[in-house]
Amino acid sequence: MSGQLGEARRHQDPAFVGGGDPDRADVLAAQQDRSAFDVLYRRYLDRVYGYAFYQLRDHHDAEDATERTFLAALRALPEFRSEGATFRAWLFRIAHNTIVNARRSRFRRRTEPLPDGMERIAPNADPAGLVLEADETRRVLRAVAELAEDRRQVILLRFVDGLSSREIGQVMDRSEGAARVLLHRALRDLAARL
Repeated sequence: MSGQLGEARRHQDPAFVGGGDPDRADVLAAQQDRSAFDVLYRRYLDRVYGYAFYQLRDHHDAEDATERTFLAALRALPEFRSEGATFRAWLFRIAHNTIVNARRSRFRRRTEPLPDGMERIAPNADPAGLVLEADETRRVLRAVAELAEDRRQVILLRFVDGLSSREIGQVMDRSEGAARVLLHRALRDLAARL
């Protein structure tokens, strides 16, 4: 009986509808006290930076985009309502828009990042294994870079940042079903390139 009661509560509680927003309590705290935003910042800093880096392929541009994303999120946080979108999806939508703006700015500047330098090797690492791993990583990154923009983005959001199909749809302004179809097509294209 208690299992049924718990199930009924889950269906009535807005935090559980559609999977709920695991960041809800932290968002509410940050809306009351801006210093509480630090918890959300620390939770998503690496993910947003990784997303920006994979999109922009430049460390400095990715840092700038990450900073702008969190500043914009902090400014807009009082207006955030979790009606249909999780905080994570909302944050990545801001990141997406910031990255689009960074690309436009880069195009106007017409600069290209320098080629990747040599990676530092651990003293006890297997050199042959590191070479094979680096070659495989370059091959996959090259194949991802050759994908169409929307397909590259859906791959990064799903496998690098761990967003659900629903959140990807919110970030990319598509339905959840359309996001799943796009992911399937992107994976098929990626497999064909590898």
